[in-house]
Amino acid sequence: MGEIRVGIVGAGFMGRAHSNAYIDVAHFFDLPKVPVMQAACDTNESCLKPFADRFGWKSMETSWEKLVARDDIDLIDICTSNATHLPIAAAAAKAGKHVLCEKPIARNAAEARAMLEAARSAGVTHMVAHNYRRVPAIALAKSLIEGGEIGQVMHFNAVYYQDWQVDPAAPFVWRNDAAIGGSGVHGDMNAHIIDLARHLVGEIVSVSGAKEIFIKERKTLEGQVKPVTAEDSAFFLAKFQNGALGSFLATKMATGFKNYLRLEVFGTQGSFTFNLERMNELEFYSRKDDPLTQGFRTILVTENKHPYLDAWWPPGHIIGWEHTFIHEVRDILVAIATRQPVHPDFYDGLRCQLVLDAVMQSFDTQCWVSVPEVEIKRS
Repeated sequence: MGEIRVGIVGAGFMGRAHSNAYIDVAHFFDLPKVPVMQAACDTNESCLKPFADRFGWKSMETSWEKLVARDDIDLIDICTSNATHLPIAAAAAKAGKHVLCEKPIARNAAEARAMLEAARSAGVTHMVAHNYRRVPAIALAKSLIEGGEIGQVMHFNAVYYQDWQVDPAAPFVWRNDAAIGGSGVHGDMNAHIIDLARHLVGEIVSVSGAKEIFIKERKTLEGQVKPVTAEDSAFFLAKFQNGALGSFLATKMATGFKNYLRLEVFGTQGSFTFNLERMNELEFYSRKDDPLTQGFRTILVTENKHPYLDAWWPPGHIIGWEHTFIHEVRDILVAIATRQPVHPDFYDGLRCQLVLDAVMQSFDTQCWVSVPEVEIKRS
């Protein structure tokens, strides 16, 4: 069996989630090539060694440039702040490395387009880490929509609530800086639900939104007061190419909610709702059911016939958030080994970024904004 040698950039929260996926994926999925955790990279040496030791990375680098240049790396996994995505991805592609990049793909559409062009020019496999596509209940919902079970989609509504910035004493982090992140909660959380909307319903053609920074300044861990330039709350309305309407709200000021993502999709023949905090369940309603017993029913998405679940436990034995990353890693490893496309790729990342940018334009103009067409075709 062959190997795919991985170099990961970023020893933080996402680096841990991805590392766990590389450890577990070959234990549960049959793979044409298995991952080798070849090297971990972070500029912070004090966190790099504990990270590499804990998760079993074979070597370390403090320079992503050196990591990308190594001839014993096949796949570069980018788990860093948004401002670094373009230079790392472009250099990795030029060096012939496949690329997995955390979302959002970049700070703006121009950077996302450059990443797509670099990856396509090099002929490498590329993927954006929108892990929620890999929730089995979401994958089941996708198949229900494609199978016509809910008819023509009319509405897509989504909220994504967290509360970790409610406390004014919460420290300043890079996500509070628009120059580093491109945006705040919009790129961090709305990117997830925009990708799910595109995945489930189709392309978004126009948007109108508003944002707010409720806490205008924060202290760094060192005690320095810095202005907050990236929004902590953002919402927008959307029109889809197929005529559906959408509403999106993301906030880190939702007191009491830690990671609450809820979707509602209403169609002419049925509906479904999904709540990430109950990620093994899909609420489904069908107009085809007997009117005497008609109503939303809870599908426990743990059957072996459900997406991804034949690799896991007996029916009824639930899986968790970390499994979405294992599914994600499984899919890109198979794509690399078989030379097959994988989604969401950098094209999807660009399409998502175009929506993000259009919403940001509407923040400033307080008007409806059309989402630009992509001059690059999906390959």
